[in-house]
Amino acid sequence: MSITAERKAEVIKSHARGEADTGSAEVQVAIMSERIANLTEHFKTHKKDNHSRRGLLKLVSARRSLLDHLKKSDTDRYQKLIETLGLRR
Repeated sequence: MSITAERKAEVIKSHARGEADTGSAEVQVAIMSERIANLTEHFKTHKKDNHSRRGLLKLVSARRSLLDHLKKSDTDRYQKLIETLGLRR
């Protein structure tokens, strides 16, 4: 269900703003989006896994909060991230 260390490193590298950037809003949103996609696939076969579903809802809420913050602080970065990740908003 969770992402592998290699996949996480790829996501960080592709969305980092600088050389050692691991905590910017773009990186955090990209990692959360990857985890959300993995959990969504998990629920296709495990429909009654309500404990993990609660975690999914928390992830979606946290991602939404980060996106709202990014939209308020820097609209250009927000638009670019939305297009890159293919999120609808």
